[in-house]
Amino acid sequence: MKAGVLFSGGKDSSLAAILLSRDYTVELNTYVFGENRDLSAVERAAEALGLPWKVRVFPPGLLSAAVDSILERGYPAEAITMVHKAALHDLASHYRVVADGTRFDDRVPMLSRDEARSLQDTHGCSYVRPLLGYPRREVDRLAGRYLRVILGETGTLENGDYEVELREAVRARGEDATRFFPMFHEQSLVIGPADTRG
Repeated sequence: MKAGVLFSGGKDSSLAAILLSRDYTVELNTYVFGENRDLSAVERAAEALGLPWKVRVFPPGLLSAAVDSILERGYPAEAITMVHKAALHDLASHYRVVADGTRFDDRVPMLSRDEARSLQDTHGCSYVRPLLGYPRREVDRLAGRYLRVILGETGTLENGDYEVELREAVRARGEDATRFFPMFHEQSLVIGPADTRG
């Protein structure tokens, strides 16, 4: 059976895809707000995993609604979760099994148990979170067994995380994105399989 995995090119979504590939035919899916976004680094990450990769574009209006939420609330948590839910709901229209890389200690984005049930009931899909029982230190340890990863501040890596486009859209409204997003938010990008020669 096919499983559609939300894929940013980072270690969490990559590790989730690796774990799922033992039991499913995994396809990676990266969601963007605009078709012109450069995702070459994300494509290389998908190639490093040896899994098929698709780019999907959010419907018009979602980016504006997310930025409205950020500006009204003064922080991005609800907006990021809104976007993540939209990605999962769209993904569920393409696959009977949908998955992401959310971990045990993630707060954003994170669907509640009721939201996860609603997603499954609405679409007749199974929502799988293979890392949900793993805290970050274990995700990092396991990712190190399978993947070569670089780390960097949000916006310095060319990954497929929603936050990059959200920050750009906030700036396009004439606002300073650093007022709304946390400082020193580290993200990751897979650059190849782990070197197992040593």
